[in-house]
Amino acid sequence: MSKNPDYAAISLKKHEEWQGKFEITPRVSVSSNEELAIAYTPGVAQPCLEIQKDVERSYDLTRRWNLCLVVTDGSAVLGLGNIGAEAAMPVMEGKCALFKAFGGVDAFPLCIKTQTVDEIVRIIYNISGSFGGINLEDIAAPRCFEIERKLKEICDIPIFHDDQHGTAIVTFAGLINALKVVDKDLTEVKIVFSGAGAAAIATARLLLSAGARHVTLCDRTGAIYEGRKEDMDHEKKAIAMLTNLEKHKGTLGDMMAGADVFIGLSGPGAVTGDMVEGMAKKSIVFACANPVPEIYPDEALAAGAAVVATGRSDFPNQINNVLAFPGVFRGAFDVRASEINDIMNIAAARALADLVPIAELSATKIMPEAFDQGVRTAVASAVAEAARGSGVARL
Repeated sequence: MSKNPDYAAISLKKHEEWQGKFEITPRVSVSSNEELAIAYTPGVAQPCLEIQKDVERSYDLTRRWNLCLVVTDGSAVLGLGNIGAEAAMPVMEGKCALFKAFGGVDAFPLCIKTQTVDEIVRIIYNISGSFGGINLEDIAAPRCFEIERKLKEICDIPIFHDDQHGTAIVTFAGLINALKVVDKDLTEVKIVFSGAGAAAIATARLLLSAGARHVTLCDRTGAIYEGRKEDMDHEKKAIAMLTNLEKHKGTLGDMMAGADVFIGLSGPGAVTGDMVEGMAKKSIVFACANPVPEIYPDEALAAGAAVVATGRSDFPNQINNVLAFPGVFRGAFDVRASEINDIMNIAAARALADLVPIAELSATKIMPEAFDQGVRTAVASAVAEAARGSGVARL
């Protein structure tokens, strides 16, 4: 049996060779005096004056229409935690490479050396005129919620926190198809979350917007409910008003008893086989902690789960954000959307789910492949249409 590749060592060696995952190359030639006069001075003055008269012309006369800022404060990078701005750069470069490869979107990384909300908001707003959209990345909760909220209030371009909304889209897409496999309805199933951070709260909100009615979130303290005193920040208090309306109290295990769906967006080993065994018949388990899930698929299946998904690529049904964010931005940019809203996110999720034909749908096939050439087009088209339908498209 061959050993698994040592991806850490290989990646480090490759990063030393690459010295960066992308480079900036011009789209125009400046190899003669005439070309220089057109691309730069004196000719360039005219497009500048056009944009001065009408800022919207910046989308027509510059690359702004297709340029996304990928920005982090380095506070919640992958599973590494608060490692700082410089250490976050390899991840942000990787994200930019994915934007281009999977969405045709030009993206630029920015790692900010402050973790103060107002400073981050001010920096991003002050440079937002150079970009068509902003992708917030790897910013710790609850700060990420406030940053996104404040930017949406003052910016007229899409603000998208992938850890929240990208995760929510792909999770919902997988759940749509998993529910088809077990023949259950979103409006009727009991859904329990492990985790109450950015990804879990955003996913819960999206599911509620799509019609889910019985949702409970659990953190280290246990079930979250309105009026709970322990370990409750502003975001938990807000989601508590929409979930666990019966105000059930107890541990994650208590909440999972009789549940139809478990969604793990927390940490390794949070769930045992006994907890899965106590769920309803034909249960669905999404154990998405990465790289070590809340429970491994073989254990969950042995305990009676009908459909299991993880965040890993070495098991069936990977819940992978790369299925969402490139196409979402592609669609938003194509219609020059002023924002990315829940209607667009739900449309993206449904488009992803529809990419798995009914004939191929099974317990081990609920998600399209990341390299499926149809993903970008399907998601972008659905998002663009939803943007038009919800009144945020400017083209």
